[in-house]
Amino acid sequence: MVQKFQSPVRVYKYPFELVMKAYERRFPTCPQMPIVLDCDVIKLEYLENGAKLNTSRRCKLAVDAPYIFKKLIGVDYVFFLQHNYLDMTNRTLSIEAVNESFSSRIEIFERCRYYAHPDNPEWTCFDQTATLDIKNFFGFEHSMEKMGMKQYTQTTLKGKEIIEFFINQLKEEGITHVDRWVPPLNAPKSPITGEQHHNILLDGDFIARNLGQLSPMQESKLLELRKMLDGVDDLERMPSYQTILRFLSARDWHVSQAYTMLCDSLTWRREHRIDALLQEYSKPAVVVEHFPGGWHHHDKDGRPIYILRLGHMDVKGLLKSLGMEGLLRLALQICEEGIQKINESAERLDKPVLNWSLLVDLEGLSMRHLWRPGIKALLYITETVERNYPETMGRVLVVRAPRVFPIAWTIVSAFIDEHTRSKFLFYGPDCEHMREGLAQYIDEEIVPDFLGGPCKTMIHEGGLVPKSLYKMNSLEDHDDGETPVPSRAASASAGDASSEGKRLSSAHLHDHRNLYKTVELKPGFTHELLIRNSDPKSVLTWDFDVMRNDLHFTLYRVTQELPDKNDAAVSYFDLQDFSEGVNYFREEPTLICRHKESVQGSHVMHHNDSYLMHWFSPSGAQLNLFYEVLSSVNYKGSMTSLQSAFSSNSSAASSCQSR
Repeated sequence: MVQKFQSPVRVYKYPFELVMKAYERRFPTCPQMPIVLDCDVIKLEYLENGAKLNTSRRCKLAVDAPYIFKKLIGVDYVFFLQHNYLDMTNRTLSIEAVNESFSSRIEIFERCRYYAHPDNPEWTCFDQTATLDIKNFFGFEHSMEKMGMKQYTQTTLKGKEIIEFFINQLKEEGITHVDRWVPPLNAPKSPITGEQHHNILLDGDFIARNLGQLSPMQESKLLELRKMLDGVDDLERMPSYQTILRFLSARDWHVSQAYTMLCDSLTWRREHRIDALLQEYSKPAVVVEHFPGGWHHHDKDGRPIYILRLGHMDVKGLLKSLGMEGLLRLALQICEEGIQKINESAERLDKPVLNWSLLVDLEGLSMRHLWRPGIKALLYITETVERNYPETMGRVLVVRAPRVFPIAWTIVSAFIDEHTRSKFLFYGPDCEHMREGLAQYIDEEIVPDFLGGPCKTMIHEGGLVPKSLYKMNSLEDHDDGETPVPSRAASASAGDASSEGKRLSSAHLHDHRNLYKTVELKPGFTHELLIRNSDPKSVLTWDFDVMRNDLHFTLYRVTQELPDKNDAAVSYFDLQDFSEGVNYFREEPTLICRHKESVQGSHVMHHNDSYLMHWFSPSGAQLNLFYEVLSSVNYKGSMTSLQSAFSSNSSAASSCQSR
């Protein structure tokens, strides 16, 4: 549970410098705040000839809770870390406080700010916000929430009282005025970094032109992280301020976390020669001829736009042709191009441009895009990109999202951090709704022609990758080294689906193994998979390739309890009194699957029954298959969260098959 608190802006009718002198008197303790037992200064840093002062304190606080509660958690006091960023030039003090004790169970984060009144420089303003995120606290989460609210309210009320008390104390000592800070004579105006390409004054103009609007606290943290990088011994090239800013933003301005993330990324770049990628990478022919993605002008904010026609992409074909690392290399090349185009756009427009936009066209998306190794590759690429290119994606426009999209989004969104997910904007197949949405972010003259706009693109249409370009066979191989499962010949002749079911088969109970399995079927043989469903409205998905000859595929629902089978050559349809319409029902019509076809599909299992996947081979064939059950919780959740994005499609189809 996350609680957010915010106090109204408070005004002191005293100059900023006098308020700061009063503020310093509250440390290490003050009688108005008996909960604060002690404060130790653990870091003190002067910057810019004294214009800026960064102070970090470790504060010991008494636990303001009932005695029995303190006995249960085993402590009488807790520790907090407070970081102050004082900027005398701009007359601001930014304060951050986080809990050190129980940080794995509770996250308390408070931000405060003192600053000169914008209309009256002789007055000082104060604002305060805080968040309380209780993950797990010995079953006392609700109690902690109430105590957090109580403590925040008390602290807010006492804040003004404390400042007023110490200002009166100063008056009694004859101190009613404090001069404003002025720089020493001949002092440099701004810090200068050690690298030649960073010999830039990090002043207000540089920040506004290259980084955008930053608060004094953010400026201070940017400099702090930049200074920490000076101590990295094996650093081949100092990252730009834009890069440092992205990593800080990705870690919510926690300097130590951003430092670790950035150092790990720099090591990764060195080990994989990422800096030379644009010079060394040559697009394989399969990418040039079959990858439906490319750069396309800029959005209204100056961000470069990358278009990906995902619905036209043959995920399986590209993965089997390039392999996992080859597909990752393509994605990294796009990211490196994106950084290059971002910098070019910023220079051309002479304003901050820190990220790029992605336009994803989902027309043609079907269950074939939910091919398990393809999803695995996508998640692997997403994780790598988020780890090494944080905050480079400014906006994601998803257009022409079909009904099958919520299932895909359920799987993928779980691996995308919440901040990135907030950048996604969805538009269904309603053309008018889509055009109105795009018009907010893209000029009308550059809307692509395939979306009804006037602008032609150089992006490939995509389409199926010829199997002659496949280089990978391992995706159909067994991870456990099993040989294909043979089936014995059946004596009965071919007939309708029920008589087909009475032939001999190889059958395997549902075991949730995320592997492709190869099955050999001789003429007249069947293969069956039984899924015992205990999760109504869960989704059964499948993907299989047909080799050598045709196959017939049918999905049945069985209402009676079926016994376990030890003999793979016995069909469930051989059971006595097993009749269609009585104790089993055809949920999907029989589909004739041709030689070399790939078939993907899904079915919402509405009933708490068993479901039987049934393949019949009239002439003998090879079957490479995978299936999986998606939880009803995830499936329904995805539909609820995306309901507003599908105004013209109020619900998902109960089943979908595609080739």
